[in-house]
Amino acid sequence: MGFAHKLGLIAVIGAAAGMASTGTATADATTIPFQINPAPFGIPTGSFDAPAGSCAAVVGDRPGVVLITGGKPGGWGCPLSSHIQWINLSTGATGAADLSDGLNGIPSAATINTGAGQVALILNTVTASTVTPGLATFYVP
Repeated sequence: MGFAHKLGLIAVIGAAAGMASTGTATADATTIPFQINPAPFGIPTGSFDAPAGSCAAVVGDRPGVVLITGGKPGGWGCPLSSHIQWINLSTGATGAADLSDGLNGIPSAATINTGAGQVALILNTVTASTVTPGLATFYVP
């Protein structure tokens, strides 16, 4: 990823950090929901046959670790094989990961070692369709 691309990603995430929901650290795991909005045929409001993807970030289960998975019961709902880009706003650490493919009845998920701090992420599908990426910010204990 080039310097300009990283700088742009940091600027977008930093600006959105004030608008997105923030989870707080507790002894138990905290689930922070966010969604992916499809835009079939370029229609930003979506359509009845292209529902929004329901994703979630689970923090507090292990120090410095985030689990990205589906926000529906059983861990389903997040688009399969999606790409995640993240930045720890407290430490400056960055990274990328991919959600699993959801094969064999196992929900799509990714475990990300972000370290402790305020984290922002963008989740985007890898399909050829047009989607609005999901954005979430949260504190990782």
